[in-house]
Amino acid sequence: MKLSIRALASAPQPAPAETVRALRSAQTAGPLAQRDVATDDARRGGALPPSPRTPWTVARGLLATTRPSVVGLVFFTGLPALAIDDVAWPSLARGSAIIAGIALCAAASSVFNAWLERKSDLNMERTRQRPLPTGLVLPGEALAFAIALSLGGIALLGWQATPEVAQAARVGGMLAGAATILFYVFVYTIWLKPRTPLNIVIGGAAGAAPPVIVDAALHGSIGLMSVTLFTIVFLWTPPHFWAISLFRKADYQNAGFPMLPITHGNEATYARMVLYALAIVPFATLPALTRHLSVGYGLFAMVASLWFLWSCVTLLRGKTDALARKTFFASLLYLHAVFTAMIVDLMIHRPLA
Repeated sequence: MKLSIRALASAPQPAPAETVRALRSAQTAGPLAQRDVATDDARRGGALPPSPRTPWTVARGLLATTRPSVVGLVFFTGLPALAIDDVAWPSLARGSAIIAGIALCAAASSVFNAWLERKSDLNMERTRQRPLPTGLVLPGEALAFAIALSLGGIALLGWQATPEVAQAARVGGMLAGAATILFYVFVYTIWLKPRTPLNIVIGGAAGAAPPVIVDAALHGSIGLMSVTLFTIVFLWTPPHFWAISLFRKADYQNAGFPMLPITHGNEATYARMVLYALAIVPFATLPALTRHLSVGYGLFAMVASLWFLWSCVTLLRGKTDALARKTFFASLLYLHAVFTAMIVDLMIHRPLA
């Protein structure tokens, strides 16, 4: 295990100068579409002309910029933290307010990301039809929406729907929510993502934050179990996104993002995916060892984690884009399965407040 963690901690070597120059060139090249010059630029970038702008279509476009599937996953990984360190679940009102606050903060982060990357999104096949690149949503509308979501999420984490909450918990929740948004926007999106293959390694901390935010909002502090849940998601994030970057390699090259398969090659990516999947195993089973969750959960988590590890090993051996896609879907199934098992276990063993 020590060897694995040491390998995880070692930073990838810098890309050759030619690669860096090519990536920077790709970032500045290509169509830069704005709504007022959108049609010609969007067609050159491969985006279709926007749908007619009506209040309904703009509202749908704004909702799409939040990336609801990502918000749903963030919401989901925060749920076990509501009860894993306590003898009972919090009240429905308080728990709902905390989770809703986290969801709004996650949505705000996604919209800020979409606003900042609206130009580079035109160079990627999977993103060029999003509302901002096509001109359906204007940049100013997206920015105002992101700010409103941020304020709403932080306010909910401070309010928590009940007066019987310690001030430390209110402040802790608000600070944790705000810090997550700032980290995602400034550290991940602006600094890391366009500059280093470590982008998704370090930046994954933002997506893993929900259990920590829940703990801060409930207790005004951060405990072992919320850190454990954070670590599971943190270690899961690189193999999940590296799987995408393997079968979408050309997309990331066109956008100028230095993902690991581009800077270090597929072989290095396969190997690191296996190491991260291996590192998840002890953290996924730790809640059963500390008796925060049952032995039944521990056995399930062990089997599920070994299955995910095997899917990464299969990719390492097979080395195909088809296997990379399978590993991507396996990663989604794995995370949902483990956190569902946590929630079910807590529902059985923790009474509702």
